[in-house]
Amino acid sequence: MSFQDQIIEIVGAEAFIEEPERLIVYECDALTLEKFIPHAVVLPANREEVIAVVRCCHTHGVPIVPRGAGTSLSGSVLAMEGAIVLCLSRLQSIVHIDPDNQRALVEAGCVNAWITRAAQPHGLYYAPDPSSQYACTIGGNIATNSGGPHTLKHGVTTNHVLGLECILPSGEAIWLGADMDSGDDTPGLDLRGVLIGSEGMFGVVTRALVRLLPEPETRETLLVVFDSVDQASCSVGDIIREGIVPGAIEMMDALITQAVEEAYHFGFPLDAGAILIVELDGHQEQVLSESEQTQSICRANGAREVRRAETTQQRAELWKSRKRAFGAIGRISPNYLTQDGVVPRSRLPDIMNYISEISKACHLRICNVFHAGDGNIHPLILFDERDPDQVQRAVQAGEDILMRCLELGGSVSGEHGIGVEKIPLMNKQFTPEDLQAMKDLRHVFDPQEKCNPHKMFPSARRCADFVARKQASV
Repeated sequence: MSFQDQIIEIVGAEAFIEEPERLIVYECDALTLEKFIPHAVVLPANREEVIAVVRCCHTHGVPIVPRGAGTSLSGSVLAMEGAIVLCLSRLQSIVHIDPDNQRALVEAGCVNAWITRAAQPHGLYYAPDPSSQYACTIGGNIATNSGGPHTLKHGVTTNHVLGLECILPSGEAIWLGADMDSGDDTPGLDLRGVLIGSEGMFGVVTRALVRLLPEPETRETLLVVFDSVDQASCSVGDIIREGIVPGAIEMMDALITQAVEEAYHFGFPLDAGAILIVELDGHQEQVLSESEQTQSICRANGAREVRRAETTQQRAELWKSRKRAFGAIGRISPNYLTQDGVVPRSRLPDIMNYISEISKACHLRICNVFHAGDGNIHPLILFDERDPDQVQRAVQAGEDILMRCLELGGSVSGEHGIGVEKIPLMNKQFTPEDLQAMKDLRHVFDPQEKCNPHKMFPSARRCADFVARKQASV
């Protein structure tokens, strides 16, 4: 029996995709500059089918690329050299909610926002909230250690995944971290933490035990309007220096604010140089005190207006507008390239000024919407992919910005991952010894490098190389 016949026997013919016109859906993630048509796509319906598929691939030496919703932004789910895409979107169950112990067991294809929706009747919620939370899945969040606006205070994915199940490339199922039934921590090395952020190169995550938090007693959400990005950036540092740790501090510059307002009509001021969205949560007295301090700090830095969300609905609409900001770019540009470098908060004015300089130098508009409290920037470089020169300038601008982040003491990625996009920058941030240690660790889980191959490491060839070779052979 052929490999294909064996896979079809496991998942059924309807869950095996090989038609070219259907495979196009899986040629890229949200990084649309890098594309590669996979050999095939398999959609298992449950963990047992995942295990059987992985074992079959291991027997035949077929590489596997785990994929969730495809919202990743670094080309981390591209499949090359005969790899199949193992799409986990059908494993979407919330197995159970345990309100007494404030945790939930969910499958890898469960959409992030569904967990909070299921936990809300118990007065609980799931804290990590990427902007794509209404589409992205927990397996993908684990792959890149996703964050989101509200992780400034409450932490990123690794702080909220207590344990997880991973199917190794051999087909062996292992559980790492807190016990799935009792929730008790297990002794030994934190292999759970090692796997989170490994971008699918250690194995296929099928289930996760996640931490739930109690809804805070109160929230205070502020929209602060400034005439300049510098004023807003200085305010961020001053707020944190005063010992205030908001649930979130988000910044939007003029260009993105205008695009969002034109798309969603929330009421953002079109003439603002920058706005901050600051959300404080906790006990009512503390929140009210910190809100007054925050407003005073912002006004001292030149804020011309401070608005409070008066109702739960206003707060929800404000956050919905912010989290749909990337979608609003379609109104002002055919394409965009986004980065997620990190700088120390004190260097936010420096990196924002540098981005402005790069925009002028490359003759491309760059708008900014990002997690200012974390120093995790998200510049969106606007271009038209029909113009090869614009594409080249956009890519160069992105690399220049990330190099500047390193020079300022930061990192090339906060939550989007390395994938294929940032491979050339890895040896700029890490020493050869650092990179070799990472590879050695990977080989413990995947000695043959069959799980999500050709990602992250400088020795891996860029996906563009595979595309060029494929085109040359046509």
